[in-house]
Amino acid sequence: MQFDDDADLDTSEVQDVRGSRIPGGRATVGGGLAGLIALLLGLFFGVGPDQLGLSSGDDQPAVTSSSLAQVQQSCRTGRDANAQEDCRVVAVVNSIQTYWTTEFARRGGTYTRSPTVFFSGRVGTACGTASSAVGPFYCPGDRKVYLDLGFFDELRTKFGSSGGPFAQAYVVAHEYGHHVQDLMGTLGKSQDGVTGANSNSVKTELQADCYAGVWARHATTTPSTSSGKPLLTSLTDADIRDGLDAAAAVGDDRIQQRYQGRVTPETWTHGSAQQRQQWFYQGFSSGDMAQCNTFR
Repeated sequence: MQFDDDADLDTSEVQDVRGSRIPGGRATVGGGLAGLIALLLGLFFGVGPDQLGLSSGDDQPAVTSSSLAQVQQSCRTGRDANAQEDCRVVAVVNSIQTYWTTEFARRGGTYTRSPTVFFSGRVGTACGTASSAVGPFYCPGDRKVYLDLGFFDELRTKFGSSGGPFAQAYVVAHEYGHHVQDLMGTLGKSQDGVTGANSNSVKTELQADCYAGVWARHATTTPSTSSGKPLLTSLTDADIRDGLDAAAAVGDDRIQQRYQGRVTPETWTHGSAQQRQQWFYQGFSSGDMAQCNTFR
């Protein structure tokens, strides 16, 4: 996975609140058993704090000039994205949103860009206050993606993924798949409280996986808004394997077997390892979001 060294990065699409204190004393998920439960319920992405039944507060992360400057100063070009993890995420966000802007326009619609918020510890959102234990998530209340970069280490150590830069890109692309669903009015289908292998929750998550694959298919041909050349210049078969491995690692069956020693399909919220791989690859192989109708 390689970015154009000379391409400019748009840091306005990322808010960096790492190290900021979140005002208020509302409930949040901490470490230990509570944190593990939240992590398992979240199944690491797609579920905001509101869906986990945390707080319903309206705390917002305080974006300080110093924290914004950290990314703005460090992440200026594709060369930085090839060298630093946070800059790589900035580049992935840029690529994803440029693709969906173009795709929505091609279909006669309008894509509204969504910022990604880097946080550490805990963060206040329009969906409530959450800790890093929840994992990456999208909040429809403020239409932002929330990400603690430390999760990428947990993807390998706790979930057994092979890791790699594109595994990280898959995580981010999945979250933006939820943003696409939000803009199209389909995200609400997952909020009926029903679980199970054939539930709307599972279908919603699998569709976000498929949308992640659609972006991946077009990533190396989507022109950068700054240079007109693709921001992502190289995506190898090994990269796609890392993405597929990450998708499998967070399948409901894999997580349940690892943490409770048995598989209970009636409680699934995200789909099996095989399903998650299947739908990511469906999006990647077709390159067509119309082929991502998991609700059929």
